[in-house]
Amino acid sequence: MWVNKGDKMGRTAELVLGIIGGIFGILAAMFIIGFGGFSEVIGYEEYEFFYGRGGIGLLLGCIGIIGAAIVNRNNKIAGGLMLLSAVGGLLALGLFWSISFILLLVGGLLAFRSK
Repeated sequence: MWVNKGDKMGRTAELVLGIIGGIFGILAAMFIIGFGGFSEVIGYEEYEFFYGRGGIGLLLGCIGIIGAAIVNRNNKIAGGLMLLSAVGGLLALGLFWSISFILLLVGGLLAFRSK
């Protein structure tokens, strides 16, 4: 049950970076969704844009957390999921995703290092 340090390197850094990056991503997406609601209230006609981008951000934040959760079982798939989440979130939410982008990018790249 406990990992012997001589048998396998721990992946704690990737796990922590992925989880924190995913949580910040979910918070950024919720902010964008809230901004969409505010835009709807003030009469902005294209408020659905914010809802769509926020929904994509929520999904990508969850994918980043899933990638972090499986980093000890399959580090290559986990790294790919975190990198996908980092780049996709940056394209969807822009600068609102910047903290998540950095954390998920570093976590994803660290996950690809050899055992």
